[in-house]
Amino acid sequence: MSKPIVAIVGRPNVGKSTFFNQIGKKRVSIVEDFPGVTRDRIYMDAEWLNHQFTMIDTGGIELENDGEGKILASMRQQARLAIEEADVIVFMVDGRTGMTHDDEEIGHILRNTRKPVIVAVNKIDSPKQHLDVYEFYNLGLGEPIGISAANALNVGDLLDEIVVNFPKDLEDDIEHDEIRIAVIGRPNVGKSSLVNALLGQERVIVSDVAGTTRDAIDTKFDDGNTHFTLIDTAGMRRKGKIDMPIERYSVMRSLRAVDRADVVLMVISAPEGVTEQDKKIAGYAHESGKGCIIVVNKWDLIEKDDKTSLRFTEDIRDELGFLQYAPVLYTSALTKQRVHRVVDLVKYVAEQQAMRVQTSVLNQLVMDAVSINPPPSHKGKQLKIYFMTQADIKPPKFLVFVNDPELMHFSYLRFLENKLRESFGFEGTPLKLVVRGRKEEDDE
Repeated sequence: MSKPIVAIVGRPNVGKSTFFNQIGKKRVSIVEDFPGVTRDRIYMDAEWLNHQFTMIDTGGIELENDGEGKILASMRQQARLAIEEADVIVFMVDGRTGMTHDDEEIGHILRNTRKPVIVAVNKIDSPKQHLDVYEFYNLGLGEPIGISAANALNVGDLLDEIVVNFPKDLEDDIEHDEIRIAVIGRPNVGKSSLVNALLGQERVIVSDVAGTTRDAIDTKFDDGNTHFTLIDTAGMRRKGKIDMPIERYSVMRSLRAVDRADVVLMVISAPEGVTEQDKKIAGYAHESGKGCIIVVNKWDLIEKDDKTSLRFTEDIRDELGFLQYAPVLYTSALTKQRVHRVVDLVKYVAEQQAMRVQTSVLNQLVMDAVSINPPPSHKGKQLKIYFMTQADIKPPKFLVFVNDPELMHFSYLRFLENKLRESFGFEGTPLKLVVRGRKEEDDE
């Protein structure tokens, strides 16, 4: 599912980062009492009333530019990009200073976005200040909400208004019987070339200049039996290498594409091997619970002997230890080598992600596993596994009910996961094993 995006915008030093950190319950953005501290956009996943969304904290929009340098111009550009990407915009103003000329100008910009805009009047710390909220009706953006981000006053009311305005049709354009594929990886590893090879025609511009593909591009196709949506994403660079604001914007698009996907093709350049950025990108897909196939592209550029692919696979398993379950496919988008196998492998992984196992079968597996390797004990207390049941798919999620969750060591949980994979496969998909006390059974 694609998460809604909420952008927090406004003048410098009105409390945007304080609000951002209050929602996250952690100090993510730097908060100081002088303007311009937050120069770039900062992203954070959040949840309110079972609604998951992504928040963007932006640098302040300062419209007057007398003697300004490149930093302020960059801050304005970052904020504008966040506004363009957002589904809901929180326009934060300062109730202590009252409405300024910059607030009026920013309000004019936001009225023209045709997106839901919520005016949050910050620094309303006491009931006597409530009258300070009313002048912000003049912005023409609906009813302003008075809050104190620092003291968490009325923050819940603001969040209620945010989630009410989330788009109801984020996935209306997605067919439920199709498989969504996100092509992810660093710039210049051959993602667009791989897409073109899969489609058999030039649907996406191909260039050897890193970062050519700026936005996620959806292409629908089918193989005669199954419908697919192929999402070619912008290449993701290391943070220190992202100099152009448009590339920062494209990274968010790429991560959002992963959220929308069922299966991701993690594309790695064979000549370069696995890099630190590859690990971070693959880690995001893994944590998001997506099916994953590791595609080693540009295989035609590698000198080979009869053990080259075996050695390369061992290196991948060492570097991407958390993706042991992901199949590895060696391709050349240029020569079309093994590209024809991608679609069949995607369908197989999608089936593995949607697999359900009956509770009776799972409990027989647990009995067999316990007899082979008895559960651990701690301080004289033995772990007892009562039963296991599958709670969800995409990714498969299993609840393991025990006498005391604190007795479950991560190594034994990994043992149970390995037994699940030995018995049922689940190739290409992460598994979620959640330990519950027996008394928590009725809560599920």
